[in-house]
Amino acid sequence: MMHYSLPDGSLMPMLGLGTYDLRGAEGAASVRTAIELGYRHVDTAATYENEEAVGEGIRSSKVARDQIFLTTKVDRANLRTSDFIGSAEASLAALGCDYVDLLLVHWPNAEIPIEETLAGASELVAAGKTRFIGVSNFTRPRLKALLKASDLPLVTNQVEYHAHLNQRGLLRLCEENGVLLTAYSPLGQGSVLKDETICDIAKRIGRSPAQVALRWLLQKGVAVIPKSSSAARMRENLGMLDFELDRVEMERIESIGVCNRVIDWWPGTFEEDPDVFA
Repeated sequence: MMHYSLPDGSLMPMLGLGTYDLRGAEGAASVRTAIELGYRHVDTAATYENEEAVGEGIRSSKVARDQIFLTTKVDRANLRTSDFIGSAEASLAALGCDYVDLLLVHWPNAEIPIEETLAGASELVAAGKTRFIGVSNFTRPRLKALLKASDLPLVTNQVEYHAHLNQRGLLRLCEENGVLLTAYSPLGQGSVLKDETICDIAKRIGRSPAQVALRWLLQKGVAVIPKSSSAARMRENLGMLDFELDRVEMERIESIGVCNRVIDWWPGTFEEDPDVFA
């Protein structure tokens, strides 16, 4: 497994399991299967309505909680200080855990000053209820404002990122400020798997399109959290850890140039930073 070094020197696996829409017994079984196969990073959110299933999956795997890197998220409606704390505590109760490793602001909310959210985050870190904080779906302007306001280290900005949404400018900003970029929907909800360039590279090197697309991200220094309920797909995703793309292959994917955002829960979020390639 490849890892990212966190501010305290501990390690975050660069491959995790996304759990959006994995609920109930099936969701718990998917989480357990992933952990048994070797995953040690699990991502969920309050809005996924599956934290109880995720917690059950972790417990039933028999792998110690401190061996799992667990992320959850607070919804944009709960970013005022007391609401942020309350949401995080409700997530811990649902997960059946004393703490999460990473707590994210799920979507920005311009109506709530980021200082209020940071005050809640500071209390949660001080209380040991989360080890680290981060954000999700933050554009460059919002990320810059957050970095200016925060005294806490910001571990990650989790965004849609794949070969058909190559947000070079956002990645560069994250790198310049010591923030890990984490890619959700790293396969573009399947669209990337049909890309001619990726399929050609996959055929040439004897790998699957998914492995090629995920490996490209990993070699760019981007963490990936593909969702899957299939053990076969989980194994396939793990298989991207044991090979490398060469410079020419990386450059071919880098030059694809398609801009196709598939996730936009809150229309208007991304309009302030439309040029994802710059």
